[in-house]
Amino acid sequence: MITEIGIIAGEIWHYLDKYNKVLLDDLVVGIKRPKDLVLMSLGWLSREGHVLIDNGNSNYIIWLRELKNYL
Repeated sequence: MITEIGIIAGEIWHYLDKYNKVLLDDLVVGIKRPKDLVLMSLGWLSREGHVLIDNGNSNYIIWLRELKNYL
């Protein structure tokens, strides 16, 4: 399962690189993966500092952390 989570994390990265800020529901539909696996992959990316997640009114907003934020 860890391999699948890693693959989905890569898909999320590419999707966010293309679409910038997205809602969680749109991300799930956009990459056509089960929501539970998307959430696990987002947790991985978030823990590694690659994505930022903000609680919107009714849906999470997700985007890639910019490189300059690492410096």
